[in-house]
Amino acid sequence: MATLAVPAARPRLDRLLLAGALAGPVFFTSAVAQMLTREGFDITRHPISQLSTGGLGWIQIATFVLAGLGATALAAGIRRTLTVGVGRRAVPVLVGTFGVGLVAAGVFPMDPEHGFPAGTPDGPVAQMSWHGVAHSVAAAVAFTALAVAAVVLAVRCARRRRVLPAVAHGIVALVLLTPVSPDHMSVQVAVNGLVAFSWTTVLALSLRRFA
Repeated sequence: MATLAVPAARPRLDRLLLAGALAGPVFFTSAVAQMLTREGFDITRHPISQLSTGGLGWIQIATFVLAGLGATALAAGIRRTLTVGVGRRAVPVLVGTFGVGLVAAGVFPMDPEHGFPAGTPDGPVAQMSWHGVAHSVAAAVAFTALAVAAVVLAVRCARRRRVLPAVAHGIVALVLLTPVSPDHMSVQVAVNGLVAFSWTTVLALSLRRFA
């Protein structure tokens, strides 16, 4: 990691990386609290994104937006720290795409279905709305971009003979790129989110430590 040449820039970098580190904990603290308190929500049937529906859906919408802004802050922090070598241009763009995708996933909520929110007919929605389609596309682009960022960092670490980080980045990419099973979609999406946000948190903290 390159050390910043201008001391005055360090506090700004610290704030960017701290925001990136907090994106994951904020997202999952909010999501878990809602899972435990919102009537009718079942993680084995309902993806986390479905918390964006109903009268209290604004909470999860705000959670998506805040997490996305945190990820874009992380992207800015990466751009200031990875100044040489493989990934110095690609990784900030890819992580920034992840952040923008999360914001879009919040702005465009998915459709109520499978009995949630309470009172919604059981079963899938008959026809996805335009914002439901936009949500799915935004989420897919976001997590694919993050997976590619992990691949690029794996290559970067491998070329520097940093074996353990290279393997860790590779595992993250493999998890995020594994096709989603329709039978276990909601649980798998939750696991993917946990892996993705754990990775961004660790990355942000490591950059903050060694920058």
